Amino acid sequence: MTERLYYADSFLYEFRAVITEVVTGADGRSAVVLDRTAFYPESGGQPCDTGTLVIDGMPGLRVVAVAETENGSEILHYLEEPPGPAVCRDAPVTGSVDLARRSQHRQEHSGQHILSGAFLKLFQMATLSFHMGEAGCTIDLDARSLSEDQLRQAEELANRVVWEDRPVEVRWATPEEAQALGARKIPSGIPGPLRLIDIRDFDVNACGGTHVSRTGQVGAVLVRRCEKVKPGMRVEFVCGARAVRAAGRDYALLTEAASLYSTHVSELPGQIRKSLEEIKTGQKERKQLLDDLAELYALKLVGQALPVGKCQVITWVFGDRDAAFVKLVAQKIAAYPPVSGQSTVALLGCVSNSQAALVFAQTTGGPYDMTMLMHGAMEVLGGRGGGNKDLAHGGAPAGSDLDRVIAESAEFLAYG
Repeated sequence: MTERLYYADSFLYEFRAVITEVVTGADGRSAVVLDRTAFYPESGGQPCDTGTLVIDGMPGLRVVAVAETENGSEILHYLEEPPGPAVCRDAPVTGSVDLARRSQHRQEHSGQHILSGAFLKLFQMATLSFHMGEAGCTIDLDARSLSEDQLRQAEELANRVVWEDRPVEVRWATPEEAQALGARKIPSGIPGPLRLIDIRDFDVNACGGTHVSRTGQVGAVLVRRCEKVKPGMRVEFVCGARAVRAAGRDYALLTEAASLYSTHVSELPGQIRKSLEEIKTGQKERKQLLDDLAELYALKLVGQALPVGKCQVITWVFGDRDAAFVKLVAQKIAAYPPVSGQSTVALLGCVSNSQAALVFAQTTGGPYDMTMLMHGAMEVLGGRGGGNKDLAHGGAPAGSDLDRVIAESAEFLAYG
């Protein structure tokens, strides 16, 4: 069984140990088992430590992942490169844990305990799960909703506990003793002693992770955002050095955005709201202009309609308009009443650099089936389309000969 040195000292970065086994996993990666280790294996929402193992007289072996065996009795240290013959059973090694990575994990895991304790004390919201990622951490709370004010209150209480620099102690207790101490979460099915992280007069929780020795070492807790997830609310946060970097990046981005508006950071929200209102107004005006233009096109094209069979036919290919505008023109043509008792059929197309499109429409309730006509056109062009009896549309590859297909469709109306 591997002795877990990090249980007693989360600030231990270098240690001596002996290799007890060299294994190759199912994925082909090589790993070593030690009789004792300060490397934390990935578990409980906390990523593993990384670092090096050094055998006297050899270059350091890079440890890129650490995990428990299935029964949890031993810890596997996965190596970046296949080990040489010197890496063998009973070989003595010196292990070194990456200090910066361990420090970040300590800050964020302890920060999570503090933030979870704050949500529980303030709003009786229990933490359901915890995850520590490369960009930040999350906790999932047993809550249906979270207001901005509640987030700020929890963040404020968490930072107050951090800045009070309270002691953080490791205790060992039975489940019954843990319950008597008011532990926030007690794992089931573990009869033996539990490792408890006790934040003086604030939070007690069973945990096997690495932690600070005083809350002041967390530095700061910065809540980033929250979102609704199953089965509750997910809160994203960062702590310590990562919180400082995140705040710096945020301010740099805000400063850059403010400079684009020629305003101060504090006035940026108002400027953005003003811009959004202007965009909405511009979109409404553009929509009205396009509608007016489509009406003019429809009026012009109806005046150019030629009698074909049982209807009047309009054929036209737009070279500078998209399919949405062409469809709008077709809809306006279809809304016109019959001329001299004859329906109007519009066979319209448009061509762009990336795609060609057809829109077929007839006076509402006319005698033809635009969907059938469009399917025939798409078979020729190698495209796809659909619609209903009075209005159909389809897309075809760029460069398609729309004029020819439209002419053939008009001919079908004459003789079909």
